[in-house]
This record gives sequence, C-alpha cells and structure tokens, in this order.
Amino acid sequence: MWGDGADAPCQPFRVRMYLSSFRVGNCPDRLVELAKGGTRAAVIANAMDAAPPQVRREAVTRELDALTALRFVAEELDLRDYFGTSGAVVSELHRFDTVWLRGGNVFMLRYALARSGADGHLTRLLDQDAIVYSGYSAGPCVLAPTLRGLEAVDGASVVGEVYGDQPIWEGLGVLDYAIVPHVDSPEHPESAALGLVAEQYRRLGIPHKTLRDGEVLIIDGTTEFVCR
Repeated sequence: MWGDGADAPCQPFRVRMYLSSFRVGNCPDRLVELAKGGTRAAVIANAMDAAPPQVRREAVTRELDALTALRFVAEELDLRDYFGTSGAVVSELHRFDTVWLRGGNVFMLRYALARSGADGHLTRLLDQDAIVYSGYSAGPCVLAPTLRGLEAVDGASVVGEVYGDQPIWEGLGVLDYAIVPHVDSPEHPESAALGLVAEQYRRLGIPHKTLRDGEVLIIDGTTEFVCR
C-alpha cells in the first residue's frame, strides 16, 4: 500500500477521525463537532495493558475525566473482556458514537484489537460513517498499514511477555500512511526517538505525517487538515 513520497493523501473513505499527538490536544471543539451530537464515548486503553494495574486505572480515569469535561458520557471498553469471544465486542461497539483510543504501547493495542475482533468491526463502522475514531499517540499510530519502525520506541516483545503470543506487525490499514506523534515536542520523553522514526521513514520513502504535541489531524470525509 505504500506509495512514493511522505505526504500521500488519505484514502477517500467516509470517515470521521480526530487524531491527536498527545491527549486531547488544542482542538477539543473539533472532536465535539465530529460527534454530531452523539455523546456516548468508549475509552479503549489497551495500549496500557502492560502497565501496573494502578497505573492503568489512573490512565483510564484521566481519559474519562477529559471526555466528561467535553460533555461526553464516557466509559471504558476493555477489550480484554472480549478476548477469544466470537463477535461479542460487536454489540458493544454499536453502543457508542465515539471511540477514544489512548496512548501507550502500540503493539499491545494492536494485539487487543485483533484478539477481541474489534479491529475488523471498527474499520467497518468507520467506513459506514457510524462512529468517530479518536485518540492520541498509539491510537492514531495503529491506523497505518504497518507498525514497522515503531519498535524503536515501543517494545514489540511486551506482547509475548504479557500474553505469550507474537506481536502483530500489520496496522489496521485505514490510512495509507503512518502517523508519527510527539515530533519536535521536547517536553515529551519519546520526542527524540520518534523524530528518528520519522527520519527513517523519509529515507525509505514511506508515506507519513508528523504531529507535534497539541496538534490534531482532523479527517471528515474527504476533508483533512492539521488543527493547531
């Protein structure tokens, strides 16, 4: 799916996405607008599944509070509850107008999406314009065709350590380019490493977009722009 150059356009799906570099970013009103009056929001925090339980709980609470402040009715959708089930997560996803996938380890997030079956259904809901896909860091990163290169920042081996299984290297493929967050964001501890990832993508001709913390990539149908 990779093309030439570093700024290939988004595929012309009927999708609504709010893709932030870090946390809600500088454009929260845009997220509310994309939801078109829908207030039910699911927080998917499985990128944090390798963290100690208390750290993970605090991370979930932070996201719930941020969405509640925007007048969403937010709750966690823990994909671990649907591992190995046959389609059970589908009815859960239908309850929500917006999904918010927070940052953490992108390989843990990708594994949870696949193991629960949420990956395929989320892409179908997006293509049907039935849900807003939103989030930051790992949440946008997992949309790319491949996760190759991100192992320089997020350990892929953690999937084996936690679940005894192999990491998944294919992204969701919703976008035909990679998103590299936290670039030129000196207050973020991963900024320098992700700058090197972006440089590697440039050298290899891999299409990608970089985001500084505070910036948000907005996609609404065929309209796409970075909100600063």
